[in-house]
Amino acid sequence: MTHPFPPIRSSLSSGKEDAETGTSTKTQASFRVVLFNDESHTYDYVVELLTQCCELSKDAAFRCAVEVDVSGRTIVYYGTNQACNDVCAKILSYGADHRLPHSTGSMQAEVQGLN
Repeated sequence: MTHPFPPIRSSLSSGKEDAETGTSTKTQASFRVVLFNDESHTYDYVVELLTQCCELSKDAAFRCAVEVDVSGRTIVYYGTNQACNDVCAKILSYGADHRLPHSTGSMQAEVQGLN
């Protein structure tokens, strides 16, 4: 599935110039964090989770909330393996949605390598 929005937040470097050769290099993100839909979390929870864990703007987080609701999943972060694992761990430990009595834990997410 192609993500309909540009990468909103990532651990990509802005590019660095090698002092000896004068060539520019850029670190490429080779991993992503995918968030999966469920019926135990509200839109408000998803926006709150993504602004806290992925440092997305409220607008970008809302777009992801809509996409996860409609498509069943959404890509919320691109970066290195370590950066993606850190973001995923934050998501998985975020906790239940206090707005819904049947919410017992965080949303599910996983790190995936890019092909």
